[in-house]
Amino acid sequence: MGDYVIRGTAADGQIRAFACDVTLSVEEGRMRHDSSPVATAVLGRTMAAAAMLSCDLKDKDESITISIAGNGPLGKVIAIGDGAGRVRGYVQNPKVDLPPKSKGHLDVARAIGIGVMSVIKDLGLKEPYIGTTHLVSSEIGEDLAYYFAESEQIPSAVALSVLMTPEHTVWTAGGYLIQLMPGATEETAAILEERVKKFPQLSHFLAEGHTPEEVLAILLENMDFKNNGQVPYHFECDCSKHRFANGLASLGEKELTTLIEEGQPIETTCNFCGQKYYFTVDELKAIRAGSRR
Repeated sequence: MGDYVIRGTAADGQIRAFACDVTLSVEEGRMRHDSSPVATAVLGRTMAAAAMLSCDLKDKDESITISIAGNGPLGKVIAIGDGAGRVRGYVQNPKVDLPPKSKGHLDVARAIGIGVMSVIKDLGLKEPYIGTTHLVSSEIGEDLAYYFAESEQIPSAVALSVLMTPEHTVWTAGGYLIQLMPGATEETAAILEERVKKFPQLSHFLAEGHTPEEVLAILLENMDFKNNGQVPYHFECDCSKHRFANGLASLGEKELTTLIEEGQPIETTCNFCGQKYYFTVDELKAIRAGSRR
């Protein structure tokens, strides 16, 4: 089975719940970026979150971007999920590696450092919605929960996980997001909090072969979970040579003239998928001519 997000409600609409398996997508991202284990863990957690946040989008051109800007060695981290079931992401410095913490856990927090998380919702309106909060743990899951509490006033439980093999490939990648809706009772909140505390370590639970459905079945047992279906996801980038040409046009006439006078074709590379696009001098001249109009 491929990657997917399962979504639903529970407790008569008091709870909204999501869980995902994005193992194949994260492994595709790891291969494209040739990322280190800790960089892959950060990339995978962020991609899992982007998939769950975007699975309810109505239009294929709508998207949700999670951007993390920390002062750690990884640099900027971005993941995008869209209404077409595509997810992609990149880490600015994917080769960074760090010694593991105790018990062999990857040191995600140190790799990210102190900084901010932004969630950008592009819903086809004139301007996208952007919400930004400080990182509270730099583990991504807790930071996303804090974002929801502060920016959207939605109490949330978030767990994101990437488990690597000894060969540094992706064994499992997934997560869950459970949110209390307006009107949720204190009893419901207390039950959910206790379930989250008792839930096994997510990476090992998924590595044992358990599914996102089983994740929610345990967390929402006897809470009348209503399954609203699966949304399939896959790693895919929406880059194109036309988009890169528009990016070159935005450089302005002076910068384009400098590139043309160098007399050599230029190579551009997509940060998300690694696809390379080449522009000849004649193509650069055409882009410059178009930017003058």
